[in-house]
Amino acid sequence: MYGCCIFDLDGTLLNTIHALTYTTNQVLGRLGLAQVDEAHMKVFVGNGYKKQMERSLLYAGDKELKHFEESLSIYKEEFAKHCMYQVEPYEGIRQLLTWLKEKNVKIGVLTNKPHQRAVENIEGIFGKGYFDFIQGEQEGIPKKPDPTGLLAMIKSMGACPKDCLYFGDTNTDMETGRAGGVDTAGVLWGFRSKEELEAFHPKYLLNKPEELIRILEGGQ
Repeated sequence: MYGCCIFDLDGTLLNTIHALTYTTNQVLGRLGLAQVDEAHMKVFVGNGYKKQMERSLLYAGDKELKHFEESLSIYKEEFAKHCMYQVEPYEGIRQLLTWLKEKNVKIGVLTNKPHQRAVENIEGIFGKGYFDFIQGEQEGIPKKPDPTGLLAMIKSMGACPKDCLYFGDTNTDMETGRAGGVDTAGVLWGFRSKEELEAFHPKYLLNKPEELIRILEGGQ
């Protein structure tokens, strides 16, 4: 049994694609640019909002990124209003988290989403204090796949990398776990493909959250 489990947020704990797409399209609309569909947004997200907006602007026709800096300030304004838009936990996530807490496993969230919005998402769905640690994008902490934030979180929870499991739905997450020497669980209910996750050889590849309960109970 692991001593701590750390989760990516978007596409792993919560289905946030509606909020991400809606906010991005609010920005693009204010700039007079074309809209982005959810299928493309699933590929654009994962590396922080700046990279998300860069990819979206290129897709929308701003090939020279003339609107890039302006888009970032608009995005922060719009996301503060819409970050909870149609956000909901994936089926089975609540049951998995409840089971982990009953086993006294510490749980954390590590995301490239801006920190305040990450806290708002998590506390808005699960309540304040439910997770032992929430870490979003902040100055001074490199974004994933740099493992600095992951290792700092593990240390703060009194654990070590070999005792932790990191969950994510993208190549960025799998790279983060690998760089930190942490076992990874690739989740197939999120934003990216099975092929993308398989390429990084995660310890577990999960179709549903409850599969991990069966795996860990069988290994006890």
